[in-house]
Amino acid sequence: MSFFCNFQSDRSPGPINGNPLNGLCEKVCIQAKKVFDACMQQSQLNNIVLPITNLTPANPTYPLTFISARSITQEGMISNLLIEPIAERPNSARVKADITIPVSVAYTDANGVEGVGVSSVTITKDVILNIPSASIMPYNVEAVVSLVSTLGTYTGENEFTIDCCVSIILKIVMEVELLVPSYGYTAIPPCQEYTQEVCAGFFELPIYPE
Repeated sequence: MSFFCNFQSDRSPGPINGNPLNGLCEKVCIQAKKVFDACMQQSQLNNIVLPITNLTPANPTYPLTFISARSITQEGMISNLLIEPIAERPNSARVKADITIPVSVAYTDANGVEGVGVSSVTITKDVILNIPSASIMPYNVEAVVSLVSTLGTYTGENEFTIDCCVSIILKIVMEVELLVPSYGYTAIPPCQEYTQEVCAGFFELPIYPE
């Protein structure tokens, strides 16, 4: 059982039925990452050179045959960040950065043995985003990334040249204490059967204090 599997409670996530004000009981201060602005760019990149390292298994028989490449993580590494406020556009800035995407590359060697290596792709982005007004707490720039490729050629020792599809979301974020309306603590359904006789009383306690 879970929130979305036959669990009926007015204190579980899901669609709101009826008056959304029904059950509101407090204003809660939560710590969260607030997104002040974001934008996404998707593009096809051709003839990207991928030198690979950390080959597994080691010492393959050359030449290698490309199978696929895919980003390892959704968090891009930002370097050479430049933020320039735009005078004629209040709260807007030019945001320029190099975004490095870690990549896992799958291949087969000359004996048909499958292997994996790692590489990275660095892409420069130069965009306009809204930034918060001056405050004590600083904002940060984050990048959410995705790269996938099924078309590549072995072009040298431990090197592939690929065509790939890339999505990058740039975000202006800040850790904040945010005041939000609340329906109270969530009711958590049990994950599995348990023996009522052994645990009677204990499982009936509330998860959080009143």
